[in-house]
This record gives sequence, C-alpha cells and structure tokens, in this order.
Amino acid sequence: MRRCLIALMFIALPAWAQVSVEQPWTRATPPGAKVGAGFMRLRNAGAADRVVGASSPVAGRIEMHVTLREGDVMKMREMKSFEIPAGGSFELKPGGGHLMLLDLKRPLKKGEKVPLTLKLEKGGEVKAELTVEELGARQPAHNH
Repeated sequence: MRRCLIALMFIALPAWAQVSVEQPWTRATPPGAKVGAGFMRLRNAGAADRVVGASSPVAGRIEMHVTLREGDVMKMREMKSFEIPAGGSFELKPGGGHLMLLDLKRPLKKGEKVPLTLKLEKGGEVKAELTVEELGARQPAHNH
C-alpha cells in the first residue's frame, strides 16, 4: 500500500510542473502608489489549466484583469481566471490580460525582484519573480 502511494505521488508530480513562467516583469511605481501590474508568458506543456489566483508579499491582494475596448474607450474588467490551453501559452501584457497588484506595501524599484505565487486550478502553485522595469515600461528591457 505504501509503495502504491509513493508511486502515485511521482505520477502526479509532473502535472504540477507543466505550467512554466517566462519573462515575468512589472513596472516601477512612484512613491505612494498603491497599484502595480504584473506581466509574463505562461507556457503549458500539459493538459489545459487555469490561473485562479495569485499572491505576493508586496501586495495586499492580486486581481486578474483584462483590458477591453468598448467603442473609443479602454476599460478593465476583473476576471475569475486565465485559461492556459493544453500545449499552448497565454500572455499577460500591457493592454491585455494582466495581474493587478493592489494595496502595495511599498514602492516597486527598478532592478528589484518581486516574489509572486500563481495558483492554478489543477496544477497547484507556481512560483516566479517579477523583475521591476522602468516606470512606464511597455515591455521587459531584455530576456530574463
């Protein structure tokens, strides 16, 4: 019985590591700012999964948002999850899907790393570090 449980653990472990994070980044924030945004590419080598939450020690909470155009107006909408297709990827980027880092506990300074944990519906948790780029950056300065 014990061997079966151990074998099942090793069979299940690869599923937890199927989603990887590429180029995680955020922007520097001015003093007193309470909001930031997180961006990255999520690559999925396994079955379809969803990001259902995120956390970071620098933020009171993190929400998932998408930017939509309604006529001539850009609006943000909160999302319950981000779908990562089987064998595919999903990009969080300015003007699209992104993580909103709310109630920042301190300003984010260029060059630092911000710890982040993504919560997946099926795959458990994935840890990453957001590299802080310049204030107003539209993309990461280089590959991380």
